[in-house]
Amino acid sequence: MSKFRVGAIVPVKTFSRAKTRLNLSEEKTEQICSIMLESVLSAISQSNVMEETVIVSKDEFALNMGKKFGAIQVYDQEELGVNNAVMLGDRYFAKEDFDLTIVFPQDIPLIQPEDIRMLFEMKGSNRCVLVVPSRTFDGTNALLRMPVDVMETHYDEDSYKIHLNTAEKKNATSALILIPRIMLDVDDQADLRLVLTRDLPVSKSLESVFKS
Repeated sequence: MSKFRVGAIVPVKTFSRAKTRLNLSEEKTEQICSIMLESVLSAISQSNVMEETVIVSKDEFALNMGKKFGAIQVYDQEELGVNNAVMLGDRYFAKEDFDLTIVFPQDIPLIQPEDIRMLFEMKGSNRCVLVVPSRTFDGTNALLRMPVDVMETHYDEDSYKIHLNTAEKKNATSALILIPRIMLDVDDQADLRLVLTRDLPVSKSLESVFKS
């Protein structure tokens, strides 16, 4: 574990309301969301970077899965979106005097522990922001912020550019970090099919649901 106090924030939308662009049955969508979240939480727990992980959600199944990995559960009663969910996580880590946080979405199933270690090791000064974009460069698939209150998040707004620009305005060093497995998020069936081509256990689990 790092000498820094590092926390992970995983905002999770209710499974039954998530990933509508997959155009799958509610049952299959929930199964796919569950598999992806488990993969993300597993990578975080095995990275040996995080002191604590906070999962922010209204979905009871997601919160219970967080328990399996020792995550702190924050109930997102109003479910007002990703930025609000991250803010709830921010409050927890600020109160607990953590040095930095990394936000991970629930839909980056290929992420591996070494990817997280790589991102952490690339941090710069004690006031920095690192952004891993989506593979289409229209979103943020991982966001490292140090200190934890250096800036608020701006997801769903062409976010990776705004995160970098906001960091500059807050006098923080910033960088765009390209980590291929983190960059591949699953929003539609084309994304999912790309994930299925990878030779990883999570790909086989997702394939068994998608093609059943």
